[in-house]
Amino acid sequence: MSAEQVSIEELGHELGERIARTPEYERFEEAREAVQRDDEVQERIDEFEQLRAKFMEARRTGEATQSDLQSVQRTQEELHSMPLMREFLDAQDELNDTLEAVNEAISEPLTVDFGGEAGGCCHD
Repeated sequence: MSAEQVSIEELGHELGERIARTPEYERFEEAREAVQRDDEVQERIDEFEQLRAKFMEARRTGEATQSDLQSVQRTQEELHSMPLMREFLDAQDELNDTLEAVNEAISEPLTVDFGGEAGGCCHD
């Protein structure tokens, strides 16, 4: 290996830095920070998480009802309809699309989907 060759780790680091400078990543970070700073959104997130945890416990014990599920779904819809949360979710989806395209570009010459199931031994 010559001194001019760049290690795979260095290429990976450079790729990470370039992704961090994309408009998609910058939008995601801005939206995430806005959600973290907003007290009302944080209260709604906490409310949703508590309700979801309560529902999961009720489901585990066989005590969950359809009404409980509908309450969790309604609370999640209300949270997701908040403008800051909607912007965050849209930015997250856009970033995920970008990262999936990067995964496909990396995986294509290797004929392996490293974002999917590259591990394991034998798949039928």
